This record gives sequence, C-alpha cells and structure tokens, in this order.
Amino acid sequence: METSGLLRQQIIKSLVAQHPEKVEDVSILLWEQMAIPIISIVGKGGFNSLYARSVFLTQSTFPWLAARSLLAQTDHRFTELKMCFEGQTPAQASAANSLLLITFTDILASLIGEQLTTRILRSAWGNDASDRAGKEFKNE
Repeated sequence: METSGLLRQQIIKSLVAQHPEKVEDVSILLWEQMAIPIISIVGKGGFNSLYARSVFLTQSTFPWLAARSLLAQTDHRFTELKMCFEGQTPAQASAANSLLLITFTDILASLIGEQLTTRILRSAWGNDASDRAGKEFKNE
C-alpha cells in the first residue's frame, strides 16, 4: 500500500481513538463531517452505495454491524450505525468504526484517487488531524 493510504489509515485511527468514552458520538460526528463534501461530489446515491458496500465488507469482521441503510433525513442519517455501536464495548465500537471508515475511504480512493480523497478528509476533519497523524506516522 502506498504511503498516503497508510497516512489516511493513521488519521482515521487517531481520530477514532481521541475520545474512547464517547466513541459512538465521535464516530457519528466523523461520518457526518465526511459525508457532506463527499455527497457534494458523488451525490447521495453515490455516497449511499459506497457506504452500503463498506458496511457489507466490514461485516465479515464485525457481523453485528447491521447499518446497511442510511435514513433520508440528514439529521438522522447514521442513526442505525450509532445504535450498532451503542450495543458494543467502546473498544469493539472503535475498532469497527476504524475499519468501516478505512474500508469506505479505500473504496473512495480507488474511484477518485488517493490525493483527492485525502484532500476531502482534510476538508472534513481539518488539517490538524492529518498533521497530528502524520507526526505519529513518522514516529512509528
């Protein structure tokens, strides 16, 4: 895997691990922040298809992850995903969310390129996230 893909994974793991006591809320916030710029590029249908495929692939590791559909209302788009996380330990929810985000962004990167995917994530989550993860990445 190329270095930028590893950096993207490091960013995701770093963001998900920031507040282990609030993993459900942090996870949904990350998804909501990421969904906005991606929907503006690929549309709701494109986003929903990528999300459904990511959930399907992640279910091989976390079979309890059943959030296959997104609700139409923007305010409650990830309600089912949050309910899945609430039924797990924080460590399980965190690991599942990391894998789901990595799977989603891997698919997105294969479609639009790693550079544009990283740019979208920086736009959604801020440059601080990638700078912090980049430092951690260099120290590993």
